[in-house]
Amino acid sequence: MILAVILGVLIGALVKYLVRDVSTRTATLVGYPGELLMNMLKMLIIPLIVSTLISGLADLDTKSCGKIGSWAMGYYVVTTMMAVILGIILVVSIHPGSSSIRMDRGVGTLAAGRKPGTLDAFLDLFRNLFPENIVQACTHQVSSRFVNKTIIPDSVKVNTTDIPAQVVEVLETHYIDTTNVLGLVTFSVAFGLCIGQMGERGRPMLVFFTIMDECVMRLIRLIMWYAPIGIVFMVVGKIIGVENLADTAQGLGLYMLTVILGLFIHLFGTLALFYFAVTRKNPFKFFKGMLQAFFTALGTGSSSATLPVTFSCLEEKLHIDPRVTRFVLPIGATINMDGTALYEAVATIFIAQMNDYQLGIAQLLTISLTATLAAIGAASVPSAGLVTMVLVLSSVGLPVNDITLILAVDWMLDRMRTAVNVMGDSYGAAIVAHLCRKQLAALGPPIQVHPADDKPNAEGADPIDTDMELTQAARKAEGEIRV
Repeated sequence: MILAVILGVLIGALVKYLVRDVSTRTATLVGYPGELLMNMLKMLIIPLIVSTLISGLADLDTKSCGKIGSWAMGYYVVTTMMAVILGIILVVSIHPGSSSIRMDRGVGTLAAGRKPGTLDAFLDLFRNLFPENIVQACTHQVSSRFVNKTIIPDSVKVNTTDIPAQVVEVLETHYIDTTNVLGLVTFSVAFGLCIGQMGERGRPMLVFFTIMDECVMRLIRLIMWYAPIGIVFMVVGKIIGVENLADTAQGLGLYMLTVILGLFIHLFGTLALFYFAVTRKNPFKFFKGMLQAFFTALGTGSSSATLPVTFSCLEEKLHIDPRVTRFVLPIGATINMDGTALYEAVATIFIAQMNDYQLGIAQLLTISLTATLAAIGAASVPSAGLVTMVLVLSSVGLPVNDITLILAVDWMLDRMRTAVNVMGDSYGAAIVAHLCRKQLAALGPPIQVHPADDKPNAEGADPIDTDMELTQAARKAEGEIRV
């Protein structure tokens, strides 16, 4: 996976150097194998999130769930705020933005029309948190927008003059074509807790979702054989599809350097020190075990698409308790966006500097709070941070149109901040597992219905076949079989 990313960058740079003018269609065709890889990974996101959350929570008691959830949420909020503060310090100190950049690159343009405000975005957040249709949540999520509606008055004449039709702007909710991960997480958490409280009656459902989780992981292992090929073509396609790469690097080079430096410091400084301070273990050894997930995130640019690999690295290589990873990772991939929060803070102040807009303490605090909340609400899909940055810019009155000025480098920064997001989730899972180790030990070993490396028996049949045997296997795992 590491070689795939490096090879993709080298081939892409070489092709871009030799062939200066590459058509959009050619870049799309080159990236086609990578598109197939993304489709395969996204295909498994919904069953993976549902099965891991339900099986993980159903195997825990309510008290343990509460403690794990509390530690996880505390970690998410603290590290996200630290990332935002770090980004603000760097962008104010380095000052990468100037009005000359805006003059050279022109005025940004976005689609016309009024954009929903911060309040509307947070109302949408809770609408998606509690979807009205769980099946619809698999394919759509709610979003607010302003639309123009024409009001035609009754045909009344006043002094022989007709009353003209009026066009008014109305805020309405509509559905967009993307998975409502927040809604699925909410449903899965509630469903898993209910199964855990049902005791023996809920045991067959626990076994079902545990086996489903294992089936999904087996499919993921098959996809991983193809992943290096897909990542090479994906990276090459992205690089050759960028227009005027040298001009872009020259105009936005200092901005890119600021973001990358912030992500580097947060990953190898803040998160690593946080992990060491809590666990007293070597963070770089932990990072080495997560390299496959790290480079997969660099290649795909999606926390959700990287989720299967993250599970594999944490559970199989680093031996983190699966009851913690199944609970923490799906939620973390949805709301824990350290890299995105840092990027939004830097990009917002960079745009302010390009417009010669002086930011005071109050505006910086507003950016800190809004960037943190916007990162939590960002979907774990590629370039989601670019969408939520509209909220941050609006909160301090900056021109939203100027977002387009940094679009040229977003494809690369998106992958880097996604890699930091994934590592933030992974460090969080390890820290929470360490803090809750006594409670987990008291619960006994996690249920293992069908180990990943099992073999068929001598007769060629799988060791677990019938519903009765499934139930007995689950009970035996907890020492509950009675003769």
